[in-house]
Amino acid sequence: MKRSLAFLPFVIAVIFGGFFLWGLNPERDPNEVPTVLISQPAPEFDLAPVPDIQTPGLSRDDLVGNPGPVVVNVFASWCVPCRAEHAVLTSLVERDRIVLFGINYKDKPEDAARWLAEMGNPYSRIGSDSSGRAGIEWGISGVPETFIVAPDGTVLFRYVGPVVGDTPVRKFRAALVEAGALPKGGA
Repeated sequence: MKRSLAFLPFVIAVIFGGFFLWGLNPERDPNEVPTVLISQPAPEFDLAPVPDIQTPGLSRDDLVGNPGPVVVNVFASWCVPCRAEHAVLTSLVERDRIVLFGINYKDKPEDAARWLAEMGNPYSRIGSDSSGRAGIEWGISGVPETFIVAPDGTVLFRYVGPVVGDTPVRKFRAALVEAGALPKGGA
């Protein structure tokens, strides 16, 4: 018994070392967080508009029946990476004419209104998820997260983290092309 206990620290060290090496694997993409939503209907939710913003709220019904795919971005004013990706999303709306909906996650309405007044509001609809319940339904692991949803309400793509930098923007634009939101060659 004592002999087997002597090996316990070694076994624990090997296990922790394995997790450490896995985390350092250069081929592992931390943005590849698995989700059960891909190829599934978007979850049921119905969010009121953010007070003091002249943008309608957002529900699952708004995701269905659009002429093309829509992008749903989960953001918050307190989220520094959200600030970084805001210009990219605004460009997609202005330059590429994508339809962008937002879920304002666990944010104070006055902070969200101030943030959008300062940064600009590229969203056609914004639902206020002050409780975080819709975020749970969408299976988010944090903000920002961005989804592409087909006209029938099926989730086609999920991007975890800010869509910032050449590789993430290229990957997201390729997903938009594949979904039919951008023309071929638009990536």
